[in-house]
Amino acid sequence: MAVLTGKQRIWLTGATSGIGLALARRLLAEGHRVALSARRREALAELAEGHDSALVAPLDLTDRESVRDAGRQIDVAFGGLDLVIHNAGTCEYLDARHFDVDLVERVFAANFHGALHVVDAALPLLRKARDNDGSRPLLAAVSSASAYLPLPRAEAYGASKAALSHFLESLRLDLAGERIDVSVIHPGFVKTPLTERNDFPMPMRVGADVAAEAILKGLEKRTLDIHFPKRFTSIVKLLGILPPTLRRRIGLAMTRDTTNENQKGTL
Repeated sequence: MAVLTGKQRIWLTGATSGIGLALARRLLAEGHRVALSARRREALAELAEGHDSALVAPLDLTDRESVRDAGRQIDVAFGGLDLVIHNAGTCEYLDARHFDVDLVERVFAANFHGALHVVDAALPLLRKARDNDGSRPLLAAVSSASAYLPLPRAEAYGASKAALSHFLESLRLDLAGERIDVSVIHPGFVKTPLTERNDFPMPMRVGADVAAEAILKGLEKRTLDIHFPKRFTSIVKLLGILPPTLRRRIGLAMTRDTTNENQKGTL
């Protein structure tokens, strides 16, 4: 079982469900000081109960000041951060027949702009830990295997995750001179409340505990691209580098036949 070395000061977002909940339980059990963030204070308090090393830091990712307030609370309590795991996000699928720009903006607000807000609040705390302790802090965020390959109905979700991956990989280059590392996490399908809403097959789906183990193992090794399950994500990565004509052909094979749906007047 993967274990993070030492007792670290960690900020975990999206801590109350799915992958985040599995990570929170593991990190608290290991004795790390963990700032737990999500929208619902009550759920966070329940998760933190019985753990003196837990800090409840609720936030709204789409509200920059809310995220900054959480960062200030963590600074007072921890005096810096050794590790940030930004896990929070959302998913909505687009029906191009009824193009919904509000949907796209909602998804980007949570998945991309929300991540920017967390990075904005976290970087001063990572720098503080580095300067005070001489350590090499780590910033990590959960993207998605969909960032590797354009997929039907994923215009909003996939693009928001691809933007996040690109942003973090660029940031990694600019932070290298500051001795701050960046890991990007690209999960395949994971059994969570979010994926339970999916209405399509999810090949090689894994449980949240399996995902947490893969993430912690990658973080301990400071892996640049943490992706799993590898038998699935390796295929997706390979498909993503095919010529555009072949990628289009594969994508069309996965696109729904909406002829009958149109006739019925349903989605």
